[in-house]
Amino acid sequence: MSTKEQTQDAQPLRRTLPRVPDRFAAFGAVLIVLIVLAAVLAPWLAPYPADDPRPLERLMEPSVAHWFGTDQVGRDVLTRILYGGRTSLFIAVAVLAVSAVVGVTLGVTAGYAGGWIRDVIMRVTDVFLAFPALLLSLALAVVLQPSVNTVILAIAATWWPWYTRLSASVAASIATRPYVDAARCLGVPAPLIVLRHVLPNSLTPVLVQISLDAGGVILTSAALSYLGLGAQEPTAEWGLMVQQGQTLFTTNWWVVTFPGLAILVTAFAFNVLGEGLRNALDPRRAVR
Repeated sequence: MSTKEQTQDAQPLRRTLPRVPDRFAAFGAVLIVLIVLAAVLAPWLAPYPADDPRPLERLMEPSVAHWFGTDQVGRDVLTRILYGGRTSLFIAVAVLAVSAVVGVTLGVTAGYAGGWIRDVIMRVTDVFLAFPALLLSLALAVVLQPSVNTVILAIAATWWPWYTRLSASVAASIATRPYVDAARCLGVPAPLIVLRHVLPNSLTPVLVQISLDAGGVILTSAALSYLGLGAQEPTAEWGLMVQQGQTLFTTNWWVVTFPGLAILVTAFAFNVLGEGLRNALDPRRAVR
């Protein structure tokens, strides 16, 4: 068999194989795994207790004893970053879980039911989307008492509309598929159709969007904590650490630089992973 014939025979096979993940996305996935492991294993990896002020060791430069130096009250910056990762990742998971559950529930209901139910849900969604997400989160955080729970509620209240609009459009498309029509003709109850057919087939774009949004949630939570509306002392949180060290940037750069790098690297990792998932799951790319 000639080389040309072998190539022609291999082309249909390539179209049936799953797309190999982008190396950049794989790199992001590895970074995320390392960040999550570092946060989960913080009590064992951290060289010092999370809140252990040592006034005699304040503002020490990075060294063998303190790899990332110490802060204004002598706490080890590396230890604070490890524990701060637990706080930041917890906020991201909680916000995305609440937003996805509320948004997908409303979106699938609107997309499948249609009619006035869809109109009511989407008009309420449009009201929330009309306000800039960060400004609305700030307004809610100002009203509530500053804490980690406040950050979660304030961000989730502005994030769920995106999932509602996304899942509503996907569910509306799935609701017109032949197998859904067949289920209706067989007398299958609407809630069961939604659970068995509409909801499972609506989750793929939502999962991709979650991976893309994780970095944005971490940045938003860090911004709220930076403004004093989020985590409070002695809780370790990256945005709070940046806020505490901003005045020392020109003299003691490590206090603010390392927490800022932690935010940057984590947001970057989630963004590249989300882009890779979107490319891998895009049906238009699968047939190329």
